[in-house]
Amino acid sequence: MFVSRELRKKNIAEYLLYMWQVEDLIRANELSVEKLKSTVVNAYALDEAAASELLQWYSDLIAMMRDEDVKESGHLQITRNVIINLTDLHLRLLKSPKVPFYSAAYYKALPFIVEFRTKSEGRGKAEIENCFDVLYMLWMMKLQKREINEETLKATAEISKFISMLSLYFKEEEEGKLDLESEE
Repeated sequence: MFVSRELRKKNIAEYLLYMWQVEDLIRANELSVEKLKSTVVNAYALDEAAASELLQWYSDLIAMMRDEDVKESGHLQITRNVIINLTDLHLRLLKSPKVPFYSAAYYKALPFIVEFRTKSEGRGKAEIENCFDVLYMLWMMKLQKREINEETLKATAEISKFISMLSLYFKEEEEGKLDLESEE
C-alpha cells in the first residue's frame, strides 16, 4: 500500500506491474489476511498503526478480488481502469503531431507486440495491456531466475522504452502539463 501509493504518483507503469504482483501475492496466500499478515506484513518493521493500515489494504483488495471474481486469475477493476486510461492516452498521442517521437517508439515496438500477441493469450486485449503482459512476464522470469533469450530481451527492451514514454506522458497529463492539440 505504501509502495503502491508512491508508485501511483511517480510512475504509472511501475504502479500497474506492482499491483499485478500484489494480486499474485494475495492469490499465493489463498486470499487470507492471516496468511498475508504472517508472510508479508510481519516481515516489515512497522508500527502498530502502519501494520493495521497495511492489513486493511490487503483485506480491501481481497474483498475486491472476491467481488470481481478475480480470485484465480485476471486483474482488479482498479488496474483495468489504468489500462483503459493508458490506452486512451496512447490513441490520443498517436493522433497528435506534437509527439512524433512517441509514434516512432510505438512503431518500433509494434512488431514485438504483435509477435507476443500471436504467441500468447494476448489476442483480444488492447495493445497496451499486451505490453504490460510482456513486461510482467519478463519480471516474473527474472524473479524465478529463468533463462531469457536475446530475442526476448531485445523485444522487451523496445516495449519497455515505449511504455516508459507513455508513462511519462501520463504523468504530464495528470499534472496538467500535456498539450496534444495541434497549433493552427
